[in-house]
Amino acid sequence: MSDPASTETYDPKTVTLLSFSDAVPSFADGSDTPRAYLERCIEIVEAREPAVKAFVTLNLDGARKAADASTERYRTGRPLSALDGMPVGIKDVHETEDMPMQVGSPIFEGWSSGWDGACVYALRKAGALIVGKTVTTEFAFATPGPTRNPWDTTRTPGGSSSGSGAAVGARMIPAATGSQVRGSILRPAAYCGAYTLKASYGAINSLGGFPSAPSLIHVGFITGTLADMWITSHCVSHIAGGDPGHPSLAGPPTLPRPEKPTRLIRLDTAGWAATTEETKVAFDEYLGGLAEAGIEIACRSDDPEIEAYERDLVTLRDVIALMLTYEGRWPLAMYADRDWELLSPRVQERVVAGRELTPEDYAQALEWCVAFRARHEAFADRADGLITLNQVDPASAGMPVGDMVYGEPSSVAGCPALNLPLLSVGGMPLGVQLMGYFREDRRIVANAHWLVHAARGIATPAG
Repeated sequence: MSDPASTETYDPKTVTLLSFSDAVPSFADGSDTPRAYLERCIEIVEAREPAVKAFVTLNLDGARKAADASTERYRTGRPLSALDGMPVGIKDVHETEDMPMQVGSPIFEGWSSGWDGACVYALRKAGALIVGKTVTTEFAFATPGPTRNPWDTTRTPGGSSSGSGAAVGARMIPAATGSQVRGSILRPAAYCGAYTLKASYGAINSLGGFPSAPSLIHVGFITGTLADMWITSHCVSHIAGGDPGHPSLAGPPTLPRPEKPTRLIRLDTAGWAATTEETKVAFDEYLGGLAEAGIEIACRSDDPEIEAYERDLVTLRDVIALMLTYEGRWPLAMYADRDWELLSPRVQERVVAGRELTPEDYAQALEWCVAFRARHEAFADRADGLITLNQVDPASAGMPVGDMVYGEPSSVAGCPALNLPLLSVGGMPLGVQLMGYFREDRRIVANAHWLVHAARGIATPAG
């Protein structure tokens, strides 16, 4: 089915996606209501979902009921939180009490625990409206689902948070959950022209869902605006807490004020060789503009420690592949024992590979990761953050979820990483990635806020 709306050209200077935080004052003064806001979202869902295919399950009746309750709370001046009345999508790797969790696999068809995962529980307690479950790839890494890119439905939305990126990019909803081991939040946001914060490891509770590589899994939110990105991340982190042993996000509940970075480290990563020439040119020109604005850009040719880090990023590809294969032995091997034929060839290959790994292999990988994280954190005294791409190309034709190479470093480092939809190539979104330091999420979001203002020509405070 063709999608006329998908022919819109992406221009980062003019495109706007849905904002929830901008609507809240109208809820408070009664000129708008959460129910009316939701109905506008549903109109877009009904118009675009047949072509974009962002959702695996919808629960519009449940969302409408929650919206009416939210509307009444605003009428009486008692909203539950800054997210009260926000329509959200839930990636289908998180448990929901009122919908199945099927993780893109026929093994889980119709399965439900009857409980909410931690981030879903927190969203409900905050008054958010759960619109539905968004499509994910098989077990969040393998066979792609049916979701299409909202800017060109002949192209991929990226994965594995495919439906979340597409639903936000199509303006169906202002926010959706995502999860990442390699690049599964950052890349869909980049392909679909949305914002995301992959928060520091453990800052947002990941319990209550499919157990992807526990030492690497990050939960985040794909949103239409930078403000909604931070407000949602902060609110959920403080209601649900972080993962065991990890604190919630530090910083204010509202978007941090813009702070101009003084020095950023430019990373090529292992992805530069595979990156298209148009994408390279767009990124180089963007960094040239930052330099003209007075931001020092350091790179591998300037500093032997950056060069050594860049070489580490080549090795990192093999290390992260080993870790997620080893940590995925359970439950994938258990699924294979029960229903081998229901697993795709890629999942079957990972099951076999997992059986061949030894505890010694895993121990060596863990030691490498500890050393890598120390090298990453050592840059904190020398630069405000690190800047690179989130994709090797604009979203490609067909359904491959895309190369995850640019998303891998921040997952191993455990550091915060953002997609900023500031560029375009051929009328499609191109994302800039800004990486910070462990548990310094507020600081790097403040830097991102400055970069967004600068890109859109909005005056920012000095410094």
